[in-house]
Amino acid sequence: MKQLHRQPSLSKQHRPHHRASLSRSLASYLLREHRLLFVLLGFLLASSFFLLYPALAPHPISLSSAAYAATATSAIRNPRVFSFSTANASPRRLPVGVRKKPLRVVVTGGAGFVGSHLVDKLLARGDSVIVVDNFFTGHKENVAHHLANPRFELIRHDVVEPILLEVDQIYHLACPASPVHYKFNPIKTIKTNVMGTLNMLGLAKRVGARFLLTSTSEVYGDPLEHPQKESYWGHVNPIGVRSCYDEGKRTAETLTMDYHRGAGVEVRIARIFNTYGPRMCLDDGRVVSNFVAQTLRKQPMTVYGDGKQTRSFQYVSDLVDGLITLMENKYIGPFNLGNPGEFTMLELAQVVKETIDPSARVEFKPNTADDPHMRKPDISKAKSLLNWEPKVSLKQGLPRMVSDFQKRILDEK
Repeated sequence: MKQLHRQPSLSKQHRPHHRASLSRSLASYLLREHRLLFVLLGFLLASSFFLLYPALAPHPISLSSAAYAATATSAIRNPRVFSFSTANASPRRLPVGVRKKPLRVVVTGGAGFVGSHLVDKLLARGDSVIVVDNFFTGHKENVAHHLANPRFELIRHDVVEPILLEVDQIYHLACPASPVHYKFNPIKTIKTNVMGTLNMLGLAKRVGARFLLTSTSEVYGDPLEHPQKESYWGHVNPIGVRSCYDEGKRTAETLTMDYHRGAGVEVRIARIFNTYGPRMCLDDGRVVSNFVAQTLRKQPMTVYGDGKQTRSFQYVSDLVDGLITLMENKYIGPFNLGNPGEFTMLELAQVVKETIDPSARVEFKPNTADDPHMRKPDISKAKSLLNWEPKVSLKQGLPRMVSDFQKRILDEK
């Protein structure tokens, strides 16, 4: 028993000896094979990097705490490479080690008229783009020039069926947008607006993606307010031949806001007014494409009713800029995206004649059901909050569309 009590005191006496032995062993390890030299060299290189990096890098930008918080929030929400800049300093990229990956973006209806131009813009800025399209109104030819791009994918899929993808942003454009196409199968049209939107919102919820719905000026119906503001609730026939599209888009907006309020999905809503440009379907029934195609084919331009109905026409590049600006901004919307320049159908016919053939004729036919008498966007909200407004006038944009139509009509022969 005495020996047991003496053992702790003996171990205490030996502790200094063990420490000295450990120190000698560590020193011997470091000095053997020049290990100490390599350790010192590593410290020297690391110190040199951190001392020299501030001098080689651009001058840091001073931000107030509020500005820094806002900038940091934007950087987190935008997974692309983020740059800080001020009026007096050049943009500075984040160090390579913390650089964000490019965005993965899905565009439903991306092989269509507007969708294909949006895809062009997204790829040009460095994003990876997945196009989902069933080719009912879209065409592979509209995106064929991207097929060799490793950042581009094309999936033949109908959005009324769910799809699983890993993406950062969703531009939901999928839906027939011209009267000829959406009246062809009205049940399919409203299913696309409802089920397609539900599926894409479900995807956005699952993967945490930001979702943008391309709605339409048709949600205003035959408006009693002119020009139309986003606060106007509309004047729509819920049982008419256009209701599959008009009410379908109104329902899509409802679903979008319910997912935002109930599930916390980041959403944006754009209400698109009449848009024209290259890659429009030649015979989709919309007035600009009708007039241009008929005049190039030496046919009379068909004017429905008395031709005094008014429309506003924006060039497709202006719309694409507006969609991207809205997606990247903090505001939900809805936002009117259109050109406030207003034309009667007879005035449009005159512009087409001046652009293509002064001898072109006009043919009058009875008006279609539920055709709106007036359509003109109030874009003051987009101008003030998004700093967006259209830049291309009808007389500037129409010749570009005519050139595209001429080539395709010649190919028909």
